[in-house]
Parts: sequence; structure tokens; C-alpha cells
Amino acid sequence: MGENLRRHRLRLGLSQEAFAERLGVHRTYMGGVERGERNLTLKTVEKLAETIDVSPIELLSRPVSEDRGSRTSSSSS
Repeated sequence: MGENLRRHRLRLGLSQEAFAERLGVHRTYMGGVERGERNLTLKTVEKLAETIDVSPIELLSRPVSEDRGSRTSSSSS
């Protein structure tokens, strides 16, 4: 989730500090979320998603990177 969150935050042109301020949390907390060091509640995931105008499931889905996209034969069903 942290990778997705970071990608969307950067797409919006927001620093961690600006994004954290928008959410009402500290910048170091946001850094921990993006690094996967924090356990989030579903309510927090919903708040993050709403703030960046995406669905919560989009934040929770496995990010599709160029490396993974090219290895479709190793995907499981």
C-alpha cells in the first residue's frame, strides 16, 4: 500500500509534509506508512484514499510495476 500511496502523492505533486498536513498527521507518520512500517485501520485507508481521490481498493491492490508487468507467466490464478 505504501508504494501506491507514494505514487499517488507524487502524482498530485505533494510532499510527504504537505500530504501529512492535509491528513492532520505528522510527516514522520506518513513516511512510516509509505515504507510499510505502520499498521493501518480500514478507516485510515479510507481517509487516505478519499484525500487523494482514489478507491481504497486501489491503494490496497498490488502495485503494477514495469518489472512485474512483463512477467505475466509467473502469475498465479
